[in-house]
Amino acid sequence: MYRRRDTRREQLVAEITNNLRRYAADAQHVGHAFANLHGLNPTDLQALIAVMDAELLGDPITAGGLGERLNLSSGSVTALIDRLERAGHIRRDRDTVDRRKVLLRYADQGAALAMAFFQPLGARTDTVMARFGDDELEVVHRFMAEMSESLRGHRDSVRSARPESPRRPTG
Repeated sequence: MYRRRDTRREQLVAEITNNLRRYAADAQHVGHAFANLHGLNPTDLQALIAVMDAELLGDPITAGGLGERLNLSSGSVTALIDRLERAGHIRRDRDTVDRRKVLLRYADQGAALAMAFFQPLGARTDTVMARFGDDELEVVHRFMAEMSESLRGHRDSVRSARPESPRRPTG
């Protein structure tokens, strides 16, 4: 028995997949432009994103947490943090509860550089989001959150599948 395929859904899924791929590539290009403008390498940029994400969640990251997130050795993380601190992008703060713990935070100078560079993109993003109703944004939010979780799950499974995952040096 011949069964008609849901071609519209398949087409829509393919278009969304292509849009996600293009968005990721374009976002990477924008990030690299920021990095190049400020003398950062890709690992530096990933570190800054990790520090910013942790701060936005209200749970600043430690050097060990950054090493885990970026899959770097402790020596590489120390060199990375030193380099970003010297350049004014991040700062080290002692935890107020446990003084032995050092937290990484975005420094004012680094935040100002990022704000100046990304503010026009933020305005564009706000313009696009204003065209969608609250219900639509709820669906988009749920979709993006689940897609991000799926991507992180894949990343983690790829990392754990590697025998003796060697930690990459920063460069």
